[in-house]
Amino acid sequence: MPKTVVPLNDTRIKALKANAARYRISDGGGLVLEIMTSGSKVWRYRYTLHGERQPMVTIGDYPSITLQEAREKARRYAEIVAKGVSPVTDAKKDRGAVKRFDTLKEFGDDWYTSQVQPMSAEYARTIKRALEKDIYPAVGNKPLPEVTPGDVLMICDRIKARGAPKMALSTRNVIKRLFEYAIARQFATTNPAHAVVARFVATHDSRTRVLSPDEIGTVLRAVYASDIRRALKLAIHLLILTMVRKSELVEARWSEFDLDVGIWRIPADRMKKDKEHWVYLSAQAVTMFRELHVQIGNHEYVFPSTRGLDNKPIAKSTLNQAVRSLSLDVQHFVLHDFRRTASTHLHEMGMSSDAIEKAIAHSIKGIKGVYNRAEYAEERRKILQLWADFVETQVEEERKVVIGNFGATG
Repeated sequence: MPKTVVPLNDTRIKALKANAARYRISDGGGLVLEIMTSGSKVWRYRYTLHGERQPMVTIGDYPSITLQEAREKARRYAEIVAKGVSPVTDAKKDRGAVKRFDTLKEFGDDWYTSQVQPMSAEYARTIKRALEKDIYPAVGNKPLPEVTPGDVLMICDRIKARGAPKMALSTRNVIKRLFEYAIARQFATTNPAHAVVARFVATHDSRTRVLSPDEIGTVLRAVYASDIRRALKLAIHLLILTMVRKSELVEARWSEFDLDVGIWRIPADRMKKDKEHWVYLSAQAVTMFRELHVQIGNHEYVFPSTRGLDNKPIAKSTLNQAVRSLSLDVQHFVLHDFRRTASTHLHEMGMSSDAIEKAIAHSIKGIKGVYNRAEYAEERRKILQLWADFVETQVEEERKVVIGNFGATG
């Protein structure tokens, strides 16, 4: 037979004395009064959610919270529990224990500090960049409940207009995660990013970012003015000049090079399409590789790991991290954009489309694609030298740093 609960009253509460151990007296309906060893009395709400007993929710101290006030709060919390939701956040708000956020930026900063910053450094940098560059300037001063799907779409469209649809999608996802947390913490009731369907923002193949000539110069001047390792500076510069993929460069072995004739033969097993690829090196690229060979010595790899790993190249993420450390004033680009940038500018210069496609290891469809590996050799050599000269011109413009021999003083 269930134990009968005798409702509390003020006279009875005032008569309760402290014991050597704290104890609780029930008022019914989940409301209990806990008497501490110090003699203070604290209202708490006891409840079960989804069939499991939960930690009690603190309502507040008696007599600051009267008996009637405590009963009203317990009744309200019971209604919340009946909907399958924990009343913890409501109780914290009632006690003033929950922070007040008047704007999205205030909530976003708290979300970043508590939920994002403890994650990996790369993830945290990505989120912070999206918040500060695009989200806060657009809707940072709005209250959370007033941010609409139209706002999210506007942010995405602005980013896409800069030629970065994949970044637009990534930013939409940041907003979505921020509001998921806001809803869980009961600071918002709807997620405006849910209404902006991902496939309408960007698709897997929709990245179109191309660096302008000025941006090419800005990137490389910043690289040479930075304090990153000399080998990494040259690696980033070579990534632009050779038009290869990042993995093809960082995993390069000295056995693949003939610097006397200016050819780099990348084996088929390291190429995306499993075909050997020849890179006809410009004079600038040959000079850089020779410098690296002097630095590296007898290592198998052109860019060996510096972490004490035997016979290993640097990690594929190393160059990404180096670029992120520069705080560049160049909007939303990734290293892979260098290939698209080179192809775009060379086409604009009137170079042979087939030769450009061969130079960046793209397949040429139809009968023209059935050539041996040296096809277009002279054109490709001409193209890569022209591209290296073009890039050098962008770097030297305004002479913001001492470039000399490709920034050898850096």
